[in-house]
Amino acid sequence: MSLAKKVICGATIVNEGSTFVGDVFVDGDIIANIVPSGNNKLPDYSGYEIIDASGLHLLPGVIDDQVHFRDPGLTYKGDLITESRAAVAGGVTSFMDMPNTIPNCLTQELLEEKYQHASGISLANYSFYMGASNDNLEEVKKTDPTTICGIKVFMGSSTGNMLVDDEDTLSGIFSSAPTLVAVHCEDENTIIKNTKEYHDKYGDDAPARIHPEIRSEEACYLSSSKAVNLAKKYGTRLHVLHLTTEKEMSLFRNDIPLENKKITAEVCIHHLWFSAEDYDRKGNFIKWNPSIKYASDREALLKAVASNKIDVIATDHAPHTLEEKERVFFKAPSGGPMVQHSLIAMLEFHHKGIFSLDKIVEKMSHHPAVLFAIKERGFIREGYKADLVLCDLKSSQKIERENVLYKCGWSPMEGEVFGSKIHSTFVNGHLAYCKGVIDDSKVGERLKFNR
Repeated sequence: MSLAKKVICGATIVNEGSTFVGDVFVDGDIIANIVPSGNNKLPDYSGYEIIDASGLHLLPGVIDDQVHFRDPGLTYKGDLITESRAAVAGGVTSFMDMPNTIPNCLTQELLEEKYQHASGISLANYSFYMGASNDNLEEVKKTDPTTICGIKVFMGSSTGNMLVDDEDTLSGIFSSAPTLVAVHCEDENTIIKNTKEYHDKYGDDAPARIHPEIRSEEACYLSSSKAVNLAKKYGTRLHVLHLTTEKEMSLFRNDIPLENKKITAEVCIHHLWFSAEDYDRKGNFIKWNPSIKYASDREALLKAVASNKIDVIATDHAPHTLEEKERVFFKAPSGGPMVQHSLIAMLEFHHKGIFSLDKIVEKMSHHPAVLFAIKERGFIREGYKADLVLCDLKSSQKIERENVLYKCGWSPMEGEVFGSKIHSTFVNGHLAYCKGVIDDSKVGERLKFNR
């Protein structure tokens, strides 16, 4: 846009439990003023570029606390340019990327190199987790809580040298981590045993529907309960990623405010959207780790979101090529792309009467900001960064390969018809996406944390 000052006029604003029609004034990268309609004093629009948002809903930008943008080292699947473009097209203004790239981010030097790389190319705001392994505890301890989103621990299979299964190392991480510890919880021994059993039974003819039997409820609960017990023992600030089972919900609380929680929980879009009955239809395209489980688990997860046992909703965006996904089950990698479609999928739950708009904003914007103590983002507040998304809740769209922006070129949501569209996305006040057009003339910023 030509002017640094702009005003988003007449939008239905959804923020902090309130919904009202009003104007949001943006000065550069900052929200300067929020004026509800009906005020006796007419706002002064002089010097502002006016954006007519009547009939649209204005939400805080989505903060996705778990993505794998594959950069560096695996950029044939995705990279910081392509996946951040897909993110802003989906209303995601900030993301937190995982350390299992090549090389694995297991030193502070490698982590900083990743930040420097992102600084010139990521269209969305960004942060990167410091990775943990069985032998880099001293590097983990050097993590700066004010500039890094957290420490990632894979308590289950991962890419490269990142499985942490040494008991002394786990105790060391949980007892001395200088900031939030985020964990992938699956018990490795259980998975190895189950994999052998099913491989012996099916070989190369294995169907995708066995995935939740291999990556089972038992594997998840053994590991997540262990992580929770370690956190309680050492007073760790623990965040458990991509929960999948009804049984695990017993590990989490909803009787205290989020800002007072030491142990928090996340669920991903695909675990809310799909269930085991979809494997016969979608095959490896919904093969994720942890696995998509059963309909009863999905219902329990949806209820846990509503009751606040689940604190945030993310994507675990993890693209692979079509060729990789079309391999036989045991040779096809786990993971899939989701950032372009996460918000419209949640808005579909709203259309179905499952979640209110307030709940969606809470779980995708407010709570990630509070949980990670992100500085001046996640809310529509005066003085905060202007990370905003305009949504059209009255226009439908069908997800097809031709309108997918991921570098891998496919989506597990293909064929779905959604009742909403992302109209525009503002990143630090910059109109990064508008009605199908991306403006990458400005890049996003490194997230900072109030810790």
